[in-house]
Amino acid sequence: MFEIPTIETARLRLTTLAGRHFDDYAAMLADPESTRWIGDGEPLDRAAAWRSLAFLLGHWQLRGCGMWALELKSTGEFVGRAGLMNPEGWPDLELGWMLKPQHRHHGYATEAGQAALDFAWSRLHAPRVISLVRIGNEASDRVADRLGGEHIDDMTFYGTQNHVFAYYPPQREPRRAWA
Repeated sequence: MFEIPTIETARLRLTTLAGRHFDDYAAMLADPESTRWIGDGEPLDRAAAWRSLAFLLGHWQLRGCGMWALELKSTGEFVGRAGLMNPEGWPDLELGWMLKPQHRHHGYATEAGQAALDFAWSRLHAPRVISLVRIGNEASDRVADRLGGEHIDDMTFYGTQNHVFAYYPPQREPRRAWA
C-alpha cells in the first residue's frame, strides 16, 4: 500500500483525503459554483462524490501521486483539494485545485499548487506538469500564472475548451568540471 505523504506549507496541511473529509468534500462537489469549471460542469450527488473520492485515493496507488485534502493548519478545517493527476487518457501530468467557496481568494490554491509542484520536481522527477484551465475561468488562469505556468496552447478536452499551462522544473546549477 502506497503511503500518501503529508506536506505542510505556511498555512496549509496537504494530507490524505479521508472519511473525515467526506461531508465537506461532498458539499463542495454539490455546489454548482464549485463544479462549474470541473469535469462536465455539473454538481455531483453524494454517491458521485464518493466515487470521486475513491478515484482520487486510487490514483495514488496506481500513479504514486494524486490529490491531497487541504486543511488549515490553525484549525484543521477542510478548505478544498489540490494535487497532481495523470489518469489514463490524460494529456500529461496535471496540477489541479478546487476550493470551497468561502476559502477562495486567500491564496490557498497558489500555496497548495506550489507544494504540489515541488513534490512533482523532487519526488516524481517530472520533466513537465500542466494545468488544464477551462476558458473563462479567470481566477484559475491567475493561479496558474502566479505558479509560473506558461500558456502554451488551447485544447478541447472532454468537450470543453481549455487553456493549457505548462510548468517546468527549476533550473539546476550547471555542473562544473574540476581541473
